[in-house]
Amino acid sequence: MKKRTGSMLVLASLLLSVTFAQAKVKNVICLVPDGCDATVQTAARWYKGEELQLDKMKLGAMKIHMANSIITGSAAAATAFASGEKTTVRFLGIGASEDNYTNLKGHHSKTAPYAPMASILEAAKLSGKAVGLVSTSRITHATPAAFACHIQDRGWDNDIMEHLVYNNLTVAFGGGKRHLLTKDQGGKRTDGEDLLQVLMGKGYDFVETRDQLLALDSDKAWGMFASSHMDADMDRAEFNPTEPSIAEMTEKALEILAKDPDGFFIMIEGSQVDWAGHNNDPIYMVRDMIAFDDAVAAAVKFARENDNTLVVAFPDHNTGGMKIGHYTTPMPYTNTKIDDLVAPLKGMKITANGVIEKMGGDYSEANFIATVKEWWGLDITAQDVADITDYSSQVGWSYAMARILSERYTIIGWSTHGHNGEDVPVWSYGKDSDLFQSTMDNTDLAKNMAQALGVSLDDATQALYVDATEAFNYYTIDKTDAENVVLDIDGYRFPEGKSIAIKGAQTWQLPGLNVYAPATDKFYIAKAAVKYLKHLNVGDKAEVAEVSVDAADAE
Repeated sequence: MKKRTGSMLVLASLLLSVTFAQAKVKNVICLVPDGCDATVQTAARWYKGEELQLDKMKLGAMKIHMANSIITGSAAAATAFASGEKTTVRFLGIGASEDNYTNLKGHHSKTAPYAPMASILEAAKLSGKAVGLVSTSRITHATPAAFACHIQDRGWDNDIMEHLVYNNLTVAFGGGKRHLLTKDQGGKRTDGEDLLQVLMGKGYDFVETRDQLLALDSDKAWGMFASSHMDADMDRAEFNPTEPSIAEMTEKALEILAKDPDGFFIMIEGSQVDWAGHNNDPIYMVRDMIAFDDAVAAAVKFARENDNTLVVAFPDHNTGGMKIGHYTTPMPYTNTKIDDLVAPLKGMKITANGVIEKMGGDYSEANFIATVKEWWGLDITAQDVADITDYSSQVGWSYAMARILSERYTIIGWSTHGHNGEDVPVWSYGKDSDLFQSTMDNTDLAKNMAQALGVSLDDATQALYVDATEAFNYYTIDKTDAENVVLDIDGYRFPEGKSIAIKGAQTWQLPGLNVYAPATDKFYIAKAAVKYLKHLNVGDKAEVAEVSVDAADAE
């Protein structure tokens, strides 16, 4: 084998020359109120007593089905609007499993099962833009994760966090600090890696409170404001007053990202609108939707001041099937007044989760009645408590309380504790917003954002994720440590979940993540790395078209 020369910069110089189209938009702000539809928008408007920011935006609609069901899961939905291709339930940023296609006839994937697909965030980063993620859940949750990781199960939070850290985001704000830290440090990591120290080594500023966030003056930053998920917007003052709001995180993220002269892409998720829908909790859903709308307002303000910016907002799916009106509404629907909808909600000071927490484990009739009166303003009966108690054995205390009291003391009805399958709204503002004024598939969102930014999702995938098991004859996949799998090509080591290559004492920064697919035992690395090793005749296999090297590339 030829002697390797050069350094990390040599490898970086071999990055595939991706041809970028003429960009129409410099910045894209993508916002996701997870799990809602226009009903929630309507209820939030009546509750607030004035128009929302969403009401003032252009309107389209989105089909939400995934590869294996007409009702999508969040991971598959986010993969669709991040990568432009549908996938299987629980998959993040990887091709659909063919085993599940029979559930939805006619679906065909152009990506191999479990193979990584570049996201709009990764394509934007490859073009030189700053990138960010904001979420009110753990940052490792399905929606943010799909934009910056390639994992076959959305529940693998530790693996997801490693992908996020090594994908070199400019900004990441949300919850989930426990997945940065080892168990010895009070965290959840079992692989022995202290990812907080990795972030420090990469030069990030790290903040953990609202005050620290507001004082932050940085070019790149992580903010982890909770060990797990952040609090519901209306519960924050009572339970976790040091956490920032989603609007505050949005404003600071935009301030940081705007420093990049090449522009930026950011995804901002109001995660807990969805959880309120699962919970059938009307006040939780309305208040978190209003908090999300405040973040949209911050984004639109930025776009008004920077007219080369596109703002697009959309739910990934509806959750809970919330409707204004139900079978037992106590008045004729044509006599329904604003107060019939709003008055019961105005008496609710915290979420149903918060009410249950206030009970302190005492679910006796007397304590239940008193606590609901104090925090939800309702005079419930002994029969209500008995019915909630019975239902709690199926769904838990909070779900049971919210569902039963919502049905009996408000005019809001629900169809499910799960997701729904209908189309959802798409709201847009600013430059190129006309791309989103139709009924489109969720995959079209990624394609339209890519078109606006002048980037190619397919080219980004080809640049970042080459199947190394096809590109080389001689390699090993070292699984000695199951939590730290490594591809070894003649001594060049590519650790899974990281964006580096190692040979002896030298380390190279790669433009994309090293991704191992355990289901297929395939390993994917950046085309730059493949080209570099082939230039050195490492791996001993004839060139293939996808990774061919010409003289100009090899210099």
